[in-house]
Amino acid sequence: MFRAKRVLPLLLKNTNGLRQQNRFLSAEAKPAPWPRKVFSGVQPTGALHIGNYLGAVKRWVELQEAGEDVTYCIVDLHSMTIPPDPDTLRHNTLQMTATLLACGIDPARATLFLQSAVPQHAELSWILGCLTTMARLTHLPQYKEKSANMKEIPLGLYLYPVLQAADIMLYKATHVPVGEDQIQQLQLAQSLARAFNNKYGRTFPFCETLVNDGSRLKSLRDPSKKMSKSDPDPKSCIMLIDPADVVLEKVKKSVTDFRSEVTFDAKERPGVSNLITIHSLVSGKPVEEICREAVGKNTGQYKLLVAEALIEHLRPIRERMERYTRDVGYLADVIEEGSERARAIAEQTIDEVKEKIGVDGLRAGRRQRNVRQES
Repeated sequence: MFRAKRVLPLLLKNTNGLRQQNRFLSAEAKPAPWPRKVFSGVQPTGALHIGNYLGAVKRWVELQEAGEDVTYCIVDLHSMTIPPDPDTLRHNTLQMTATLLACGIDPARATLFLQSAVPQHAELSWILGCLTTMARLTHLPQYKEKSANMKEIPLGLYLYPVLQAADIMLYKATHVPVGEDQIQQLQLAQSLARAFNNKYGRTFPFCETLVNDGSRLKSLRDPSKKMSKSDPDPKSCIMLIDPADVVLEKVKKSVTDFRSEVTFDAKERPGVSNLITIHSLVSGKPVEEICREAVGKNTGQYKLLVAEALIEHLRPIRERMERYTRDVGYLADVIEEGSERARAIAEQTIDEVKEKIGVDGLRAGRRQRNVRQES
């Protein structure tokens, strides 16, 4: 009994010491955090509307101005799920480049490039596609939405989210600015990163979402729907290229309700609340301040204030767009230089991936041959 009483405390003491040592070793062995990197992309589908700008591109500029490591991609391969007219795609690609530059994207501080100029996007997409299932892809919201009215579904519609995951993972992005409607698609990238890491070792970070509250502006003609340039009613959205008189007319024709005062209630008063949101995003004023300043004005008078603020905010963007559009050579240089920087990063990532999955046999053979020759 005496021996047991003496030994037990010693064993407990040693056990506690081992626990502390294990914790120390565990902390030492813990991988270093991934460097913060932001990635996002936009399709070259022609001019942007204010929902695209205020919900995404304006946020991109803010991240750039904050000194973040930012990579922005014109995802022309994504636009091919429904094959486009070649001349239209070329024009839209240059138009989108001009638009992003006009909105404030600085190629000296952000990597701005063309997806199709970096072949590793398609290469990684195939590899990741082998880690997911058709059942998973058919449950994604974009597939459900776009395939609903199709008799024959193109393969690209299934693979679109896998390519989107490859876009993000190729640059080892840790943060992706997205709209609320894209969160589920980003979850596929998170799932694929986890699956690859579990199977082949730590390779990709777990990317997080940066959701913008202004990412879902409503249609000016039907505030129950998201603003979209595919809406058959041209007055439903305001394009960045719209001249001042067109902007004024669209705002004046926007649907509100039968109450005259200006108050924010997204559920009960979606039309007026949509205008207040737009006003807040272009002026930088909080919603509460806007509502206070609008006391005594009816919705008709308030619409004129919104239009004025919007016109002033968009004027310099439109002027820069016109200037950039006239200099096609400069736009081509910007895209080529950005694509070169993107390719350098993409090559490193795909080489690492190939080595881990074992499809680098030729490269490995050459390394062994060189070692034998040197010895």
